[in-house]
Amino acid sequence: MADFLERLRIGPPIVADGGMGALLAGAAPGLRCPEEANIRAPESVVAVHVSYIRAGAELIETNTFGANCRKLAAKLLEHEFEAINSAAVRLAREAREVSGRDVLIAGAIGPLGELEVFDTGEHGPWYAEQAGIMEGRGVDLFMLETFFDLDELCSAVAAVRGVSSLPIVALLTFDDEAETTGGIDAYTAAVRLAGLDVAAIGTNHGAGPLAALTALDAMVGVGLPLAALPNIGLAGIVGGRVVYPHSTPEYFGDFAAQAVALGARIIGGCCGTTPAQIEAIRAALDEDRKPRMAFETQASFQPHEPSAAAGETRLARALREGEWVVSVELDPPKGGTNDAMIEVARTLLASGAVGFVDVNDNPMARARMNALMASIAIQREVGIETIPHVTPRDTTVMGLEGVLLGAHAEGVRNILAVTGDPPHVGDYPGSRGVYEIDAIGLVQLLAGLNRGVDYVGKAIDQPTSFFIGVAVNPSADDPDLELARFERKVAAGARFAMTQALFDVDALERFLERLGGASPIPLLAGVWPLRSHVMALRLHNEVPGISVPDHVLAALRDAGSDAPAVGLSLARDLLESLRDFVPGVYVIPPFKQPEAALDLLM
Repeated sequence: MADFLERLRIGPPIVADGGMGALLAGAAPGLRCPEEANIRAPESVVAVHVSYIRAGAELIETNTFGANCRKLAAKLLEHEFEAINSAAVRLAREAREVSGRDVLIAGAIGPLGELEVFDTGEHGPWYAEQAGIMEGRGVDLFMLETFFDLDELCSAVAAVRGVSSLPIVALLTFDDEAETTGGIDAYTAAVRLAGLDVAAIGTNHGAGPLAALTALDAMVGVGLPLAALPNIGLAGIVGGRVVYPHSTPEYFGDFAAQAVALGARIIGGCCGTTPAQIEAIRAALDEDRKPRMAFETQASFQPHEPSAAAGETRLARALREGEWVVSVELDPPKGGTNDAMIEVARTLLASGAVGFVDVNDNPMARARMNALMASIAIQREVGIETIPHVTPRDTTVMGLEGVLLGAHAEGVRNILAVTGDPPHVGDYPGSRGVYEIDAIGLVQLLAGLNRGVDYVGKAIDQPTSFFIGVAVNPSADDPDLELARFERKVAAGARFAMTQALFDVDALERFLERLGGASPIPLLAGVWPLRSHVMALRLHNEVPGISVPDHVLAALRDAGSDAPAVGLSLARDLLESLRDFVPGVYVIPPFKQPEAALDLLM
């Protein structure tokens, strides 16, 4: 430990090793994760370590980046947690002995790799347990690396420090503008890390050497030794394989020269780098090379100044001014043309009875045209404002942000955030929903975009002006849970809500009583004119979230062939009753007959 701290203070910069994962994957195919090689292919791990040492590395990291219990459990390896971490240190020490060189061994600890907001109290023990095992097996220091979230890194440092006094190097990953995914710039992060009990701070992973230099440039002057271990560049996927760019060793040598000029005391590589890049770093330092090309850093570190958001939507204005709101729910087409949907929207608008259309997002988990794209077409061709349903079921957070920003640019502003029907009820029962976030998380995402930041807090070019809606079910089987989720949605930023289909006002009255007599945000009640007793039975018994009251079932049963007329009459009575409770309704029309909604409204 003393030798490491002394080198950081006054000695020449320390050359670290490079990427492990890709090299181990090539040497030991079939691994569930690189860390499994510690117990399944130990000779390969030693060989990689030795290759880096022979290339000039004076510091090697144990093969434990993803060896916390949480990540191992995802690969069904949690029962091998202790064995994997213990073997990793033993193999690194063995490589040091084989090489016959004085090499530092750093216990590598990575993030948990989870998207949700980090909880220190819940997750800290994962890091402490891993660190405790590795210190007991003889590491010289810890390298907490490839952290995307500053809070998580700080929590990990605290957890490791709670079980060990060994030096800690704390590394964040930055983009090419020297910001974390949470929008924190490198200077701000460095200032915070400098207040912790760490030996060095810096950056690793990321977009490549230039991004690392940009981050280093921002961290200079904080007062701690700096470290830079970048990826070789941005990776791609070709034929199912991760492929890295052909960054020459000379390029990495020039990176190392520039990193030294910026004050780096630890220099190495991350994903995609090989012993060739480490050898080039070693040569550049031994030659005391001056940079042979100008690396121009690109971060400005200016605070984001969002411009004013656009005005309110027609829906928001109507609800604010107390107008009676009427929408009709449309299913997008299953094919590649939207002509019929456009004509229906024209008919609804021309009636004068409908002010909006809300557009389903793959209802019943059956593939249809994307609701946002369908809404763009309707607004562009017809001029009626839409309320597209959006579910986090089918895409990642990044994908959601992409389509939402695109829809916003095309004029879509009202969004109904819904959980979505699970895949197993639809046409793709073998598929799995993505669900990186739920409906509450989607509201948080939309509210963040309205503030000018993405889901992880990183600034976007310009804030959005979405009018955010949510679903609520007054007839839910667990009313306490439904109420709790509704309150969380409102707290997250919901501005209006649309109920599950109602068939009388009793459930709505009971739900409003639980809310203290009134909803905190406007509610649009769902009205569904039922056309047969069989349909009513199916909805009541087979469709999650829908409850058809006994008196409605009895009326439709007794109506016989007059059931369509009776169902329409019941819906009209309900619509009039709802005027005393809600500022508007949306109508769910008969299957494949969306124009029939006008029978109720005119």
